[in-house]
Amino acid sequence: MSPSQSITLFGTEEPAEAPIVLTAGSLEATLDAGNLRYIKVGGIEALRGVAFLSRNRNWATYSPEISDLKIERTSDGFTVTYEALCRDDEQSFRYSARIEGRADGSLTFEADGEALTDFVTNRTGFVVLHALHGVVGEPLTVEHTDGKIVESRFPALIDPDCPFRDVRALTHEIAPGVKVTCRMEGDAYEMEDHRNWMDASYKTYVRPLALPWPYTIAKGEKAPQRVTLKVEGAPAAAASDGSEVAVSIGPANGKMMPRLGLAVPAENAETALARAETLKAVGAGFLVCHFDPRQGHDAATMQTYGKLGAALDAELVLEAVIPCLDADGNPSADNTILKRDMAAIADAAAGVPFARVAVSPSSDLKCTLPGATFPPAPSWAALFDAARGAFPGAIIGGGMFSYFTELNRKRPPAELLDFICHTGSPIVHAGDDVSVTEALEALPSIFNSVRAFGGGKPYWVFPTAISMRQNPYGAAPLENPDNTRQAMSRVDPRERGLIGAAWYAGYLAHAANTGVDAVTLAATSGPSGVVYTKQPHQQPWFDEAGAAVFPHFHVIAGHAALPGAAVHEATISDPRAVQALAVAGADGMHLWLANLTGAPQAVSLSGVNGAAEGLVLDEANFEAACRDPGWAASAPRTTVNSGKLTLSPYAVAELRFG
Repeated sequence: MSPSQSITLFGTEEPAEAPIVLTAGSLEATLDAGNLRYIKVGGIEALRGVAFLSRNRNWATYSPEISDLKIERTSDGFTVTYEALCRDDEQSFRYSARIEGRADGSLTFEADGEALTDFVTNRTGFVVLHALHGVVGEPLTVEHTDGKIVESRFPALIDPDCPFRDVRALTHEIAPGVKVTCRMEGDAYEMEDHRNWMDASYKTYVRPLALPWPYTIAKGEKAPQRVTLKVEGAPAAAASDGSEVAVSIGPANGKMMPRLGLAVPAENAETALARAETLKAVGAGFLVCHFDPRQGHDAATMQTYGKLGAALDAELVLEAVIPCLDADGNPSADNTILKRDMAAIADAAAGVPFARVAVSPSSDLKCTLPGATFPPAPSWAALFDAARGAFPGAIIGGGMFSYFTELNRKRPPAELLDFICHTGSPIVHAGDDVSVTEALEALPSIFNSVRAFGGGKPYWVFPTAISMRQNPYGAAPLENPDNTRQAMSRVDPRERGLIGAAWYAGYLAHAANTGVDAVTLAATSGPSGVVYTKQPHQQPWFDEAGAAVFPHFHVIAGHAALPGAAVHEATISDPRAVQALAVAGADGMHLWLANLTGAPQAVSLSGVNGAAEGLVLDEANFEAACRDPGWAASAPRTTVNSGKLTLSPYAVAELRFG
């Protein structure tokens, strides 16, 4: 059997809803699941999005059931109305929405909500997103709820706190002489630096986090809110339609290709060992092995890690969660407990050659909001001293085994560790395809921020994948039995599709171009595994077809073959659509290209000489690539003579020059 196009692209049969583009004079916006994204004036992005969202007590976002959708277009504007229902088995909330766009560039989005039951929520209301391009570090005028106006700037480095509170309106310049003002009514708003969670935006949202949450909207209680956009100045002519993405290769930028490794979840270590021969072909330089005694991990777990490292000829890195819990199971800062727990982990690891060890107290796996008190935990100095005593000769590091957000809020003193780390996932706040791929835009800000407070210590990205391995903001990641596009999912089907392969290629492009030292992507096996193994969750087509690997197997293997190679500048006219990485290998220039969109992208190349030999992973060879781990070595090559090629949706290409 052959896979459907939906499985090929997304790993799921769930239909992808086609967005609707709305226009009114110089104003353009995309209607997607009832919300607006990519709001442009004169072809220039004014806002990344305006959305009315409802989140449950675990911060999971409801997918609203939309009915009675009506779209009216006239010569001078558009109007959208619909009814929406957010519900689960316990509670429900409905709202009526009205969106109006006008030819002068102004926009109004209103939502009139009502709780149908007592409705427990962490946040229900409008969220406004400002994009990053042309905005990071730029001037911003803030109007507060008391009418006070303050001139400021969007944060350049990522702010761990809320840069602006009690917000009523925000004004910024999108082009010389063109300003847009976004006014938010119905409650007090505040801004958080959304880049903390790998979101490509600054987010201004309703209801300050200083207020208690979760909170209850009482049955019958009304919650009307409104967001308006006003334009000052005359926008220039519409920007280019972007019919061709130009990629120009320049000189070496002083960065080196990072080392590349795979994660090994403890619960999937045995299945990985059974596929060791195939996994060795990835060429991973190291394996990050997760160990948490609270989850029943023990000496047998460590021995399996040792066998896997030997079979793959890969350096072993231990990611050790130190319980640091007292007799009642509460977080403790007692150094006696710390040393006891560290010694127990070292005993379990006896005989297993871990070259590096990263440590974290278990209490740091959960989020602590800005202004709140961190739970009891050993001091950084005590933590790293205990690790060095328990693992003499190992390189000791740490930071956070959760996301950059938590690292940014609790930064370890750089002088105490040998390397710094954090993990990542693009589905913390949203689960749609566009949000997943646009999350890559936040990576340079994340990497540069860590460099700014990391004291020059080696920077290791720890296990990062599309799937969410743990949830710092709730009890656990959500299960996903229906293979849907869902935020905070433990299993994300796109790991199995071309979109996942393109996402990993885009991630590596940013990591290499920003100078990260080592990157841990995907996993040996499991929800984000590079090889197919039978899992408790359904893997459509793969379970029936006898496939051997997932498409990102080939992407990660190709990049893993280039550690330490010189990275060259790659200038891209539309980096939202296509990402590029140019690396000077021993056999010539390697140029990786990834189409991050669901539409074909025409690409023109410059700055490279001669014809290129290309290997393209796309819809045409998806099945062959998944059935054969050696596909990349034997697949037919494409010759690129004119410097032009077209990448089909979510295709990844490796071109070699010279």
